[in-house]
Amino acid sequence: MARRRNFPELRHLRYFLESAKNGSFRKASNSIGIQESTISRCIRDLEDQLGVSLFQRTNGGVRLTVAGERFRGKAQAILKQVDDGLSDVSLTGCGVEGLLRIGLVAPIASSFLKDLLGEFSTNHEGVQIELVEGDPTTHIKAIRDFDLDIAFITDTFPCCECDSMPLWSERIYTILPQDHPLSNRAELSWPDLTREIFFIAETGLRQELHGLLTKRLAEVGYRPTVLAQNVGCDNLLTLVAIGRGILLATESMAERCSLGIVQRLISDEVIPFAAVWSPRNDNPAFRRFLSIAKARRSRKTELNASQDQ
Repeated sequence: MARRRNFPELRHLRYFLESAKNGSFRKASNSIGIQESTISRCIRDLEDQLGVSLFQRTNGGVRLTVAGERFRGKAQAILKQVDDGLSDVSLTGCGVEGLLRIGLVAPIASSFLKDLLGEFSTNHEGVQIELVEGDPTTHIKAIRDFDLDIAFITDTFPCCECDSMPLWSERIYTILPQDHPLSNRAELSWPDLTREIFFIAETGLRQELHGLLTKRLAEVGYRPTVLAQNVGCDNLLTLVAIGRGILLATESMAERCSLGIVQRLISDEVIPFAAVWSPRNDNPAFRRFLSIAKARRSRKTELNASQDQ
């Protein structure tokens, strides 16, 4: 059984290549700022380790042997792989490259989230963005397990062991057939919606919207009828258009209205959204993203304060 050789130290390979390029240990010493005796000793250790002579030594310098010529190509390839690997790790560590995994409970239509993603993408083109739709409970578990870096959920949802930051709010709309009696109103109130049949899209906000609908209509003495539909939002809009019911939706969903339906704002009703993440997440791409989110939130807060004055 052949004895396994120890892998040469990287500095030995660098000293070897520098000496081969300069044809002299002394010139290599001047080039890289290492004592000539150190370079000579390391080359000798490398030759002992390989079991061959890499250089022919003369009074005028050094010249590669046949084995040395063959070894030079291998040494160059090894150092290139190492240097490329260090460069990749450095880019990932700086957040220039990498992967950012984001959980969503609603379509990306709010100006805050859309602009946040746009700003991050412009400055971090090398970072891959992976979007995952789901409900808040699933997202928070994924964050704790480090399967997600950050999630945007409703600010009212409990998120133990996670950090959170409120970011924006979305108004609540009803989506009605174009010929619905309420379609000629600019805004609606909850009492206007008693006796209606409701759809709620199968998104991460379904539970939140269903709870809000039930609570608000109970306050005016009515229990709503909500029809379960195992289809996406686009197919629900078709059911609304043909008069089978009305859809309760957030602002981002309401922006998807098409022909045959209209959206009407519910007065004084909003759902707040927040970012949620693990304080133990050290993904550099995520940290850059969070930093941009905090900066945008700060600018938004300052703008709102100045407008209120």
